[in-house]
Amino acid sequence: MSSGLNVRPPGGLDLLSLGALVHRLDPGIIPFRKATRCDIHVSGGEFNVAANLSDCFRMNSGIASAMVDYPIGDLIAERVRAMGVRPFYKWFKHNGVNGPNMATVYSDRGHGVRPPVVFYNRANEAAGQLKPGDFDWSQIMSGGIRWFHSGGIFAALSETTGEVIIEGMRAAKAAGAIVSFDLNFREKLWNIWGGQRKAIDVIARIVEHVDVLVGNEEDLQKGLGIAGPEVAAKSALDPKTFFSMIDRVVTKHPQVKAVATTLREVHSTSRHSWSAVAWIGGQTYTAPVCELDVVDRVGGGDGFAAGLIYGLLAGEAPEEAVKLGWANGALLTTFPGDTTMATVEQVRSLAKGGSARIQR
Repeated sequence: MSSGLNVRPPGGLDLLSLGALVHRLDPGIIPFRKATRCDIHVSGGEFNVAANLSDCFRMNSGIASAMVDYPIGDLIAERVRAMGVRPFYKWFKHNGVNGPNMATVYSDRGHGVRPPVVFYNRANEAAGQLKPGDFDWSQIMSGGIRWFHSGGIFAALSETTGEVIIEGMRAAKAAGAIVSFDLNFREKLWNIWGGQRKAIDVIARIVEHVDVLVGNEEDLQKGLGIAGPEVAAKSALDPKTFFSMIDRVVTKHPQVKAVATTLREVHSTSRHSWSAVAWIGGQTYTAPVCELDVVDRVGGGDGFAAGLIYGLLAGEAPEEAVKLGWANGALLTTFPGDTTMATVEQVRSLAKGGSARIQR
């Protein structure tokens, strides 16, 4: 079966992401209230997709984002370069006191029966100040672009970020790119300035331009205002409730050609059952179920999106693209940090049913 997506031949940027860059402070299994040291991971829901596509899948990817001229900005920009992602920055000058800032995410990993904890400092965040006109889309896309990606985290930052997404998507469509959007509904972010009613209004205007949606049942309900399933699933791995909502999504947004999500049953912080499902071009696809021994769960969903996008760009059958997303997301949870450390060969091996036997 074909995906029904009009994938352009290789040339120029394979993917451009639009979103906020953040740095995540991670004390590992120690809660922040007892932490004495932490690792620094560079992240961002939209950036993670571009980073995975470049570093693991060896594609040409870019990130359009805000960047601040202070040492935290330097640290983040260095990691962007290290992942091979081409930056397109709107620069902001730091006043030496209160910003504008690059956002900070704080998260401890939890362990066993103790869940992970995530909270933010997004005060005076530069990315929230981005507005239409800040990026020269025609120049950024002048060499060609195959796929444009953004997400609900960036959309939730301010009154203007959703408008930037719509502007970027229009330019990408005019350049012939496929457009994707990860709903990534974050109630805490929307509640700061408009709540769920505002979220549904903003996201509905964005989704008018979208070909591929990524989001779970809760994202579809809260982000799109789609009614939930009549019958609750017996298991978090049961795709029936997700598929039952697809008709409502496509009725509301008929131009959407694919909807996909991960399925995760959390047995403990360190042990998850993992699968993925997608509706692509009118057909449904379900990935296998595997048991994950989780090192760091942050970024698994972005890993799925990246693998799925890679598969579709590489001309794989939809079923294989879903498996590549599933495999990449699974492997990503075995590494610390928000972006993958796997190779495309490792992802393809797992997608084909590879094992964890030692490779000598």
